[in-house]
Amino acid sequence: MDFTKELDARGLNCPLPIIKTKKALGDLQSGQVLKVLSTDAGSVKDMQAFASQTGNELLGSGAEGKEYVFFLRKK
Repeated sequence: MDFTKELDARGLNCPLPIIKTKKALGDLQSGQVLKVLSTDAGSVKDMQAFASQTGNELLGSGAEGKEYVFFLRKK
């Protein structure tokens, strides 16, 4: 999937991946896509909730071993 910016939040525990995601999205323009890498298992539910609450679209997510990947489109 094409993305505008990548955020490496690996090694960070809740709530830091969400806080850094919010900040990174703030640097993007509407419609641009942020790729987030995380190792925090809690980020799976957190990213879904974050997208719902903020109106940003969670385009996709997946797991590769103990790493999680998320793609969010800024509203």
